[in-house]
Amino acid sequence: MGPLAGLKILEFEAIGPGPFCGMMLADMGADVLLIDRPDDPGLGLGRDRWSDVMLRGRRSATLDLKSKNGAEAALELTGRADAIIEGFRPGVMERLGLGPDVLLQKNPRLVYGRMTGWGQDGPLSARAGHDINYIALSGVLHAIGRAGGAPVPPLNLVGDFGGGGMLLAFGITCALLEAQRSGRGQVVDAAMVDGASLLAAMFSGMLAAKRWTEARGENLLDTGAPWYDVYETKDGKHVAIGSIEPKFYEELLVRLGLQGRDLPAQYDRKSWPALRKLFTERFKEKTRDDWCKVFEGSDACFAPVLTFSEARAHPHNAARRSFVQTGKVDQPAPAPRFSRTPGAIRRAPPERGEGGRQALMDWGFSASELEKFKSSGLKFKE
Repeated sequence: MGPLAGLKILEFEAIGPGPFCGMMLADMGADVLLIDRPDDPGLGLGRDRWSDVMLRGRRSATLDLKSKNGAEAALELTGRADAIIEGFRPGVMERLGLGPDVLLQKNPRLVYGRMTGWGQDGPLSARAGHDINYIALSGVLHAIGRAGGAPVPPLNLVGDFGGGGMLLAFGITCALLEAQRSGRGQVVDAAMVDGASLLAAMFSGMLAAKRWTEARGENLLDTGAPWYDVYETKDGKHVAIGSIEPKFYEELLVRLGLQGRDLPAQYDRKSWPALRKLFTERFKEKTRDDWCKVFEGSDACFAPVLTFSEARAHPHNAARRSFVQTGKVDQPAPAPRFSRTPGAIRRAPPERGEGGRQALMDWGFSASELEKFKSSGLKFKE
């Protein structure tokens, strides 16, 4: 089941991008065994296991890596793994005796996936941080926001999940493919500051070509252009338009009832404020749902701005089954989609230690080895 079926991934408990990476690999069929701390670390995030969607698809065992025999047990587990995911600060795994040199000696084919904010080296590598800090240093945060306003954090999507967890999943998968040819593992150093910068690669070219200014809210894609923006409707909701190409822009004018009016040229930047005023007034004449009817079947690049809850019920998302229910939670289905080996959510997020015994048996450990693990502090349930 899934294109990564048969791969065994050992994931050490973390928050944010690490679990997101593990979720992506588990969705695609990898057997991901989560090594949890014995107790909830109390990170102040108010996480309940049943609702922690990013832990779906796993089985769990608990282990105190700082205990006398904890690192030794972890080392034995890595001997059966194809890859590991760890999200500690640089040097932590080395101090535990579980650094790349040790683990790759134990298992030369192991792919050692490391997730950090600043990277494994560099002046900031040992410093604490979160998504907002990493995207700030990458230049991405500065570019997001309206003219005259402060930068607006785009949730924690760019650093944690796009530039972090997703890039680590890509890196691990690339390294696993290479290991099949070479028979050798390697370290994947995924840093959120690097990943956020990579996501913004297009803008490097646009800057060099002088097609992008670093002033917020004055460009094609940052709400500078009036035909690539969000507008409030009569009922206080919003719609989004992205009519970049001239033919789509003409369709926008048709649907707004503005075709034939003496309007400035689409790319006449000096006239953008006047066009924005016109569009603002026009969209406030109807409700969001009324505008959806007006734009039905249109190529004007229009969409209603939906809440998370509304998105789950939208006819297009429903038709594609883009959201599924696992446990008590409606959540995004695995993506991307595969024609022959589709991904799937195999189980709800595990409680600490849930399913660990069967996972270890599936990994080929014998009953006597399981007893030895238990004496080393590794705890698991059926």
